[in-house]
Amino acid sequence: MQWLIPCVLCGWYISRMSSAWHTSGLLVVLMALAVSVQAEEVKEKSCDVIGDESSESQMEKALLKKLEPLSQMRFNTTVELGTTENYTYHFRMCREVDSSLHDFAGLVQIDRKTGKTTVVGRINETQVFNGSDWIMLIYKGGDSYGRHCSGEKRRAVIMISCKQGVTASSFSIISEEREKEQECFYLFEMDSSVACPAEDSHLSIGSILLIIFASLIAVYIIAGFLYQRLVVGAKGMEQFPHFAFWQDLGNLVADGCDFVCRSKPQNAPSAYRGVGDDQLGEESEERDDHLLPM
Repeated sequence: MQWLIPCVLCGWYISRMSSAWHTSGLLVVLMALAVSVQAEEVKEKSCDVIGDESSESQMEKALLKKLEPLSQMRFNTTVELGTTENYTYHFRMCREVDSSLHDFAGLVQIDRKTGKTTVVGRINETQVFNGSDWIMLIYKGGDSYGRHCSGEKRRAVIMISCKQGVTASSFSIISEEREKEQECFYLFEMDSSVACPAEDSHLSIGSILLIIFASLIAVYIIAGFLYQRLVVGAKGMEQFPHFAFWQDLGNLVADGCDFVCRSKPQNAPSAYRGVGDDQLGEESEERDDHLLPM
């Protein structure tokens, strides 16, 4: 019976440990689920093109991706028309102006007198197209008009013009078209380099030849230097490949120019010869010793 007591204690300890491990594992799983849910909530919504996902064109997807660098920026502009209208407009590129509201509002109007907020356009009803140096982004599905435009929903049209070297600037409202029966809109404009066409980065034939020539020279110098130093055992300037040839290059070039540029035969006599020893003739070896008296 004495040996049963340790066994019972061991079994009880193991069961308690197993229960603790099970509880710890369950807590870890619950924490992971909570973190994932929180991450989903923190993740901001982005532009959703009107229509089914299968109907979205590759051009629209490419344009939205092109606008992505502006998504972390916020744009504001204020307009005052007389004493009756004084508004501030808040705009974000393919993001909600206030993500805590979960209303998909990408561009809102705030009345500075009353504080009333009006959604001009939502990012879940987006259209986008472009030209050679501009991109037009349209947010539809805004709050309904009251007495104007047959009570249809507002929409915002943002014209993004190309401006090299500028990430984004000059966001402003141009006009609000609300005197029609239908198709009313708010028109905005801004400048950005994202609307500029991609620069042609192809190298010309001359550039390619220069790169190849420079590469060959570099290989020649490096390989020749290593050969002269490690194999031949040269020191100092003699480590430079074909050092004697390059040292005499000036003379070789001069000889080449002399050979190519001169039009007369090399053996032709000069047109003018100065007076020199060669014109005096050779000195006679005969002596006048016989004229002297013996």
